[in-house]
Amino acid sequence: MTTGVRRRLGVEERRQQLIGVALDLFSRRSPDEVSIDEIAAAAGISRPLVYHYFPGKLSLYEAALKRASEDLASRFVEPREGPLGARLLRVMHRFFDFVDDHGPGFSALMRGGPAVGSSTTNALIDSVRQAAYDQILSHLRVENPPARLELVIRSWISLAESTALIWLDGRRIPRRELEAQLVHDFAALAAVSAAYDEEMAALIRHMFKEEPTDGPFTDLVARLIALGS
Repeated sequence: MTTGVRRRLGVEERRQQLIGVALDLFSRRSPDEVSIDEIAAAAGISRPLVYHYFPGKLSLYEAALKRASEDLASRFVEPREGPLGARLLRVMHRFFDFVDDHGPGFSALMRGGPAVGSSTTNALIDSVRQAAYDQILSHLRVENPPARLELVIRSWISLAESTALIWLDGRRIPRRELEAQLVHDFAALAAVSAAYDEEMAALIRHMFKEEPTDGPFTDLVARLIALGS
């Protein structure tokens, strides 16, 4: 018979383990409801040892939030191949995967949690929004966006955030429908802006020119036409 020996973790390994444990707990319950004692127990270490690596729950929450924000930002990365509508739909699917997996933590971050309002938290949230903005510009192949396009993209990102928060409160609308609706929302926001600006109009024409007959943007047009019939 052999006796297993638990390997002692290095400083960075232990920090990363605690961040992972905290992120898992924060994903299932609001960070305000999770105690240092719970984090220590889940990590299999003592409470004082948690404080050896992090001065308090706020610093651990911010570290967990940083990992989560990097994960969320990566959900917007999509190869620039194929119709834009299909690409945005895949992005929305991955975005809602994250929201679904980290519901309480996502909600606490956006609505109010232990680190909300801190410069670290605000910077992390802004970095995710900027990553999403940069990715959309990349998909549109626009390097110097006009003011109306920037307004459309940033408004759409805010809409995706608020839609996810409302959906988390009861999940009363099928998730797949909301993912498609948000892609339609992007096209609709762009179309309204195009009515006021020729540069946006040219962008819209290009978007719809590359859209297949079974794509999300074409589906939106068909739905709008059906409303008037």
